[in-house]
Amino acid sequence: MRSILTFGAAALAISLAAPAFAQDAAENPPAASAQGSDASAAAATLAVGSTVKDKTGAVIGSVSAVKPDAAGKQVATIKMGEDSFTVDTDKLAVADGSATINATADELKAMLQK
Repeated sequence: MRSILTFGAAALAISLAAPAFAQDAAENPPAASAQGSDASAAAATLAVGSTVKDKTGAVIGSVSAVKPDAAGKQVATIKMGEDSFTVDTDKLAVADGSATINATADELKAMLQK
């Protein structure tokens, strides 16, 4: 009886969460680099000096460095005004010489203040 309730609760949770996951995926598609090409290809097209845009398309800064982190994963350092932060290159959509991050400028500023 206990396992039936556990499986029933799990099935209910999945059925309720699935539409939310689908909606999130539709509204926030993965970065182009994560959709088929590997991180090294994204890093090759992402260059120092590239413009960085937020998810609304507004220019928020530029790439000041692209290099591997301590674990060997490629990261980009983004200079946004007086602030800078790093992000995995596979989290950036790279097209036409610029990169787009899936956050707004205000969201990024709030994260940097923490």
